[in-house]
Amino acid sequence: MSDCDVLVLGSGAAGMTAALAAHEAGAKVRLLERGDKVGGTSAVSGGVIWVANNPRMQAAGMADSRDEALAYFRALDHGDLVDETLEAFVDKGPEALAFLEGIDALKVALLDGYPDYYLDRPGAKPGGGRALDHDLFALTELGDWAARIFAIDEPKPMMLRETPLGGGSGVVAPEEIGRRMAAQERGFGQAMVGRMLKACLARGIEPELGCEVVRLTREGDRITGVELADGTVIRACHGVVVATGGFEWDAELRQAFLRGPVTAPASPPTAAGAGLKLAMAAGAKLGNMTQAWWAPTLAPPGRHWLGGEQRAEPVLIERTVPHGLLVNRAGQRFCNEAANYSALAGAFHAFDPQSYDYLNIPAWLVFDAQYAARYPLGTRLPPAPIPDWVPRADSLAELAQLIGLDPAMLEATVARFNEHARAGHDPDFQRGTSAYDHFYGDRSRSGTAVTLGPVEQGPFYAARIEMGLLGTNGGPRTDAAGRILGHDNAPIPGLYGAGNAIACPTGGIYAGAGGTLGPALTFGYIAGQAAARRSNV
Repeated sequence: MSDCDVLVLGSGAAGMTAALAAHEAGAKVRLLERGDKVGGTSAVSGGVIWVANNPRMQAAGMADSRDEALAYFRALDHGDLVDETLEAFVDKGPEALAFLEGIDALKVALLDGYPDYYLDRPGAKPGGGRALDHDLFALTELGDWAARIFAIDEPKPMMLRETPLGGGSGVVAPEEIGRRMAAQERGFGQAMVGRMLKACLARGIEPELGCEVVRLTREGDRITGVELADGTVIRACHGVVVATGGFEWDAELRQAFLRGPVTAPASPPTAAGAGLKLAMAAGAKLGNMTQAWWAPTLAPPGRHWLGGEQRAEPVLIERTVPHGLLVNRAGQRFCNEAANYSALAGAFHAFDPQSYDYLNIPAWLVFDAQYAARYPLGTRLPPAPIPDWVPRADSLAELAQLIGLDPAMLEATVARFNEHARAGHDPDFQRGTSAYDHFYGDRSRSGTAVTLGPVEQGPFYAARIEMGLLGTNGGPRTDAAGRILGHDNAPIPGLYGAGNAIACPTGGIYAGAGGTLGPALTFGYIAGQAAARRSNV
């Protein structure tokens, strides 16, 4: 194998952005992927990108500023933010998006009205604008490479903004869906990865699949390349960019670092900590290791990744629409069901010292026939029947017995919930008081009825809800140039990082939809440019 200037590890959004940024800065680039497919977690994601004061906002005349964005993050800080990297993300995010759009590696649009997640904090945008969606991309533009995108056999021929997840109706004319399928047009993360891959291929950057890196090579203090499992050594004259994703699928790393249990990750098993282990062996300083992009999940029986691992899916709309509520193993409510998914980890991870257990894991989404007739559950859409793996009973008492709850407690919990739902308020957890609570609700209704509705018409159902995540966001610390730092806080010469493989510049704060991809793309851009300049000496 020939040498290169910049070697990028990982073919997700962060890695491909780094490769493109380095190439456009004049470097000879190679892009290695451990698996046999391109895109990883990015390919199965919703693809939303959160960037403050982004080019689409500017073009639409929507007000935003550096000061507002920084104020928003700092109002949420619990000690895990680093000013240097946070400010780099806020300052360089719009530039990174403009760069990617300028080379046809992205084509994005505003998600109309998608609010930030913490609207009570200064600098938040209740009217949205910071979250961006992807236009459709035709896979036919990739030729044979289209089949090498991760999970591409599960087509998504819609844009997120057309679906309830993005504030749309979810209705696209059948003839239009047929046209898109025939043209192999895709939305979501598939559009993002497809368009980025096309931009890489157009520049002669072909992802090299099946390349398992076993160690970083070095000369003195400087990282000079990598050694592969087959003994091949690849030299990178300027540096190596680690963009291999998170570590949530490595059981030992998960147990060692995460702050609470994870029972069903929603990310693919490609996120197994390969980059973290390489950086640790190189002496990297770590940060943010207890954090993740948390999300409650459904883990349907029989749904697996190709390697046989359990496949879960985030629970967003299901817990927000009317006629449903979450209860724990004691049969009690424990949270605002409509709160943002990442913050809900705090409720799921509540530890009970008396029982020495996490009583809210698993939880149960209890809902009734009204819900079943109107709303989705995972991949099931009405009027299809609720899947057989979801317990069902004609009464709440019978349902409680099926799932191992105290019947009297479940009946009392639902009765209290129903009383307040009919009155249109939730004194226990304030569900329905935030604009964010309304976004995923039933917006054909008004007021708090978009999310609050009594659970009263049998049959009744209970779907088991696990504690999952979309990815981890801790790893080696970097500076504002994406240079990975050693324990002495000095950059490790020749080593850079981006994406879920590094300590996220926003700490554990999930600012809004796209809060993982925004920093990933920005630091991919920053790290790629820095590596091309060989600024880490």
